[in-house]
Amino acid sequence: MILRFIVKTLFLCFSFVHGTAQVHLCSWNLENFGKSKSDSEIVFISHTLKDFDLVAVTEVVAGKGGAQAVARLADELNRTGSKWDYCVSDPTTGTPGSSERYAFLWKTHVISKHGDAFLEKHYTDSIEREPYFGRFLYEGKPITIAVFHAVPKNKQPEKEIKFLKFLPELYPKETLIFCGDFNCPQSHSVFGPLKQKNYLPALQKQKTTLKNECKQDQCLASEFDNVFYPAAKVKLLAKDIVPFYLKFSTLKEARKISDH
Repeated sequence: MILRFIVKTLFLCFSFVHGTAQVHLCSWNLENFGKSKSDSEIVFISHTLKDFDLVAVTEVVAGKGGAQAVARLADELNRTGSKWDYCVSDPTTGTPGSSERYAFLWKTHVISKHGDAFLEKHYTDSIEREPYFGRFLYEGKPITIAVFHAVPKNKQPEKEIKFLKFLPELYPKETLIFCGDFNCPQSHSVFGPLKQKNYLPALQKQKTTLKNECKQDQCLASEFDNVFYPAAKVKLLAKDIVPFYLKFSTLKEARKISDH
């Protein structure tokens, strides 16, 4: 399997090639994705995502509005020229204040879901927002996407990230790809065990979150979002960033979409 990443700033987008055909996948922290998103914001998000085949979303609101927002996004994506389907996780099982949902959306003529997506339960006592696993098929070939949103930096996300190293052994037959918002740069030593297992970061020294204000044309803040892929099964062909905030006149407007 060859994986070609196209990484978009403030959210991660990448594509992989299985055999000779490419599949484009995106992982995006859509801040507080719920009923507060206006119709125009949903339209902007859908047009940003429409060229991808599989989308993983973090920070979907755990309450009633979150699942509906994903449905609204899927409906809008269906207006962009392709048929899309989606699934939404149950709320994560951490403390109520930090509970969220995840979501996957995919083009049905390219990707099919293989079984039910699920919140990974092995480390729920140690991880506030346990990863959401989605198993997918492309031309009969399976991939498993584990999307994860770690606790904020001030809560020491490395205390959660350290458990990710055990998941490849729990799912040894799967092509497991980790993506999401780790609230921690890939250079942190906590990622060492994953790297020793030949899981490599798609991005290095690439900031992926928005500042509140640009300073001297510097608008990005932290290296929090990334993708870790199994280099023994996946080959990285390309990557780049597409800063969506440049489509807005101010960062304040852009941050209504997301701060990632």
